[in-house]
Amino acid sequence: MATTTEAQGMANDTGSGAPLGTRYAVPGGAMLLHRSGTGGPPVVFLAGGGMFGLYYWNVHNLVAEFTTSVLYDRLGTGWSDSAVLPRSGTQVTDDLRELLRSAAVPGPYVLVGHSLGGLYARLYAKRFPGEVAGLVLLDPTHENIVGYLPAEKARLLRNSSTEDLFSPEQLDTMRTAYRATFGRALAGWPAEIREPLLDQGFSRARYRQSLREPMNLPRLFGEVRAAGPDPDVSLIFLSAMGVDRFAEELVPPEARASLVESNQAKHRLYTDLATALPRAEVRRLDDAGHSGLAWLRPDAVVQAIRDVSPR
Repeated sequence: MATTTEAQGMANDTGSGAPLGTRYAVPGGAMLLHRSGTGGPPVVFLAGGGMFGLYYWNVHNLVAEFTTSVLYDRLGTGWSDSAVLPRSGTQVTDDLRELLRSAAVPGPYVLVGHSLGGLYARLYAKRFPGEVAGLVLLDPTHENIVGYLPAEKARLLRNSSTEDLFSPEQLDTMRTAYRATFGRALAGWPAEIREPLLDQGFSRARYRQSLREPMNLPRLFGEVRAAGPDPDVSLIFLSAMGVDRFAEELVPPEARASLVESNQAKHRLYTDLATALPRAEVRRLDDAGHSGLAWLRPDAVVQAIRDVSPR
């Protein structure tokens, strides 16, 4: 049964209240969902690993001009209830299905998945094909990426661990740097959205959680493979081939050649996948990087959503 507690000003274990959204009960806890607009098919944004729904606020507002748009936080992230991370793909997709039911958001949906969220979006579509009208995948994680990446990066993915990789001191240094970087990226957003988002995203507890969420990739890859073929729906890959200007200082000059190589490998994968799927295409974006795709090219995201939505 859906709760009616507004996220604004609520008191819970995630800290200060969310600037937007309502919490709804699902079997594993309460999850935050924010919707705007009317009409269908509803568009549901699945955030990247460790990110929150409100990181996609700018694109969400544009989509809400022509249809229902939904942002949400997975359990263990954002302003949803705490959970032990990482979680299985089955748990994550079951949670989303229950959340949409509790919030009375009718399907079928256009799922927009970024990075790890792209893997979850495809798993949802495989498990519940009748509930998905189209897919937009923003630089998505994919179970076949290991075969395309340079050897060192492929090794890191194969050896994904659920153990903490950084000391508390290292975590504090990282979250301070990333908060400053994300703050610059979102400088044009209203302060009443930006500041609570940054406070929550880069609190000690939530930042540590964000790093844990993608630590079971080999298991997730196995789940996605075992779920069967991708459904026959319109699908667009947006392939980010650039380096985000706001994040350039986070990529040392000696690492940029490796980033370019990884981008090229990723793009080859998307191209091969689109060739094998009946209604898929790849759109290359040279002026945005992996993290900032939705912030720097909201026009490309919105156009892709329009193009996969049934008319």
